[in-house]
Amino acid sequence: MAKKVGLFLIFLTFISCKTEVKKTSADNPVKEKDTARTALQAEIKAETLRSWNDYRTYAWGHDVLLPLSKKSFDWYEHSLGISPIDAYSTLKVMGLETEAKEIEDYALAMDFDQDQYVQVFEVNIRILGGLLSMYHYTQNEAVLEKAKDIGDRILPAFDSPTGIPFHSVNLRTGKTGGNHGERKGDVVNVAQAGTYLFEFGILSYYTKDSKYYQAAKRATKAVFDRKSEIGLPGENINVVTGEWEGTQWHHLQAGVDAYYEYMYKSYMIFPDPEIKEIWDYSLDKINTYLLDEYNGRNFYTIVDMHTGEILKRSVSLYDAFWPAILAVSGDVEAAEKSEATWDWLWDKYGMLPTRYHYGKDTVEYANFEINPEIIESAYYLHEITGKEEYLDMLEKYWKDIKKHCKGEVAFHSINDVRTKEPKDYLATYFFAETMKYFYIGFSQGDFVFEDHVFNTEAHTFKKSDFDSNEAKIRLGYQ
Repeated sequence: MAKKVGLFLIFLTFISCKTEVKKTSADNPVKEKDTARTALQAEIKAETLRSWNDYRTYAWGHDVLLPLSKKSFDWYEHSLGISPIDAYSTLKVMGLETEAKEIEDYALAMDFDQDQYVQVFEVNIRILGGLLSMYHYTQNEAVLEKAKDIGDRILPAFDSPTGIPFHSVNLRTGKTGGNHGERKGDVVNVAQAGTYLFEFGILSYYTKDSKYYQAAKRATKAVFDRKSEIGLPGENINVVTGEWEGTQWHHLQAGVDAYYEYMYKSYMIFPDPEIKEIWDYSLDKINTYLLDEYNGRNFYTIVDMHTGEILKRSVSLYDAFWPAILAVSGDVEAAEKSEATWDWLWDKYGMLPTRYHYGKDTVEYANFEINPEIIESAYYLHEITGKEEYLDMLEKYWKDIKKHCKGEVAFHSINDVRTKEPKDYLATYFFAETMKYFYIGFSQGDFVFEDHVFNTEAHTFKKSDFDSNEAKIRLGYQ
């Protein structure tokens, strides 16, 4: 017994000495990095607040800030308040309570009974998703009623022969149509067709009405059931006929991306086995046909939906969400290889061009609108692997964005990544996603990654708030 006590005292002395050395060492690189990243987080919060105040000064009540001209832009005739509702969850995460409360009051005063056509996909991820996150934080029943109101106004879009929603819906009449109701758009892309499981699932959970989730699930299954003979969907589908239209190709770029993202993210909070089966099948096909190991790097390319033949060795910056989904779903090795490719492309231009042809080593679309996807994936990979290299990436991305995009008013986009020519636009996801992922990336443990799940606009929810057994009843799955 005495020997054990002696050894224990020696162990305590050793630990005490180690602790004292760490506390008193002036050249501790870990401590220095932690301090620097705490300062970075404070800087990101300050820049978010500065940019938000600039939005309030020059664009309050409008959808988008134009920072160079100090003007505003609306997506529709009547603003839906997209920037404020998109920004809410980020301001809340940062502890900017006064600003968040102002947005809550603004949202509650908004009247969605508007005689105008809106894009179902965009309203779902930004407005419905933002309001549901607002309710998640506030538990204000009036906010939930507002979310239900917008959900009910876009639900008629799903009343199609295929169950796939029409592109646009009139918020007052429920009439559907193509882009802005022009009646020439019965064709939607895959993302517009099948990116509703997450928000509609949460709305069903909160309202205890399965109709929302079931509509979203029918749409996702309608896309999946029309896959090709080798198991791939196309890019554009006719809502009325269910036929694939246009170029018969498949990829992970904008127009498809969130369809896959929502398969797994919705399963993370609502473990519907049917959706998991669709995800597992789809992931296998992506790895079989889209993964292109080219010149020592991993790209996910554009292929013929019927044969799997590579049609174009091209990627878009939107695809950079994929490492995050790979990592959180368990394939960390593939996620790290993919993120390394995106980081290489960032270094090539000091930011990502919207589209890059890696087969020809040429920029196809040169603009950069401070997109969040590469930042999101670096954040996920750091949280999952604990590797410092991903925090280093985040620090580099922030410094480059600050250098080239920070302006007198907020931040601005870039028209050409090769020349860094500025563009007079600040996308709403700058507030919703980009600044949030930077902030929580440098959080030093004060934001618990494992208990949070984000919609595609990074609106924030706690997984522990959703009971999996209760979800079966409220969402109506087995």
